[in-house]
Amino acid sequence: MKASPTLTANLQAVLVDLIELHLQGKQAHWNIVGPNFRDLHLQLDEVVDAVREFSDVTAERMRALEAVPDGRSSTVTSKTTLTQFPDGLVNTKDAVDLVVVRLKEAVATMRDVHDAVDEEDPTTADLLHAFIEKLEQFAWMIGAENQKA
Repeated sequence: MKASPTLTANLQAVLVDLIELHLQGKQAHWNIVGPNFRDLHLQLDEVVDAVREFSDVTAERMRALEAVPDGRSSTVTSKTTLTQFPDGLVNTKDAVDLVVVRLKEAVATMRDVHDAVDEEDPTTADLLHAFIEKLEQFAWMIGAENQKA
């Protein structure tokens, strides 16, 4: 099967958000300070590792479908839908909320393209299902840090 231009564009949108999420996860990982630092620091490594794998799976799926992934920094910067992570040190409480927003933004992109992807290639849609499930789990687990009972 060869990806249509629409499928290629949809997967490219997912790819740039995953690459950006990976980079922002590392930015947060390096610059958080405050209560529960160690736990959040380690959780962010889990997110980064998973998201890096998801971006690689996405790019390799694109190649399997004869599409050409573009992970160049200029492309990621100009095409991502994720809000830019703030520079400087970030308090862990604020970082929790910032990371959860970015996880949800990446999931929103996947949900936006899902139906069109599924229509053309259900196998690729299955990959999106797995990514969404894991990213939503991360959002819940990280976000629980700031929740009140």
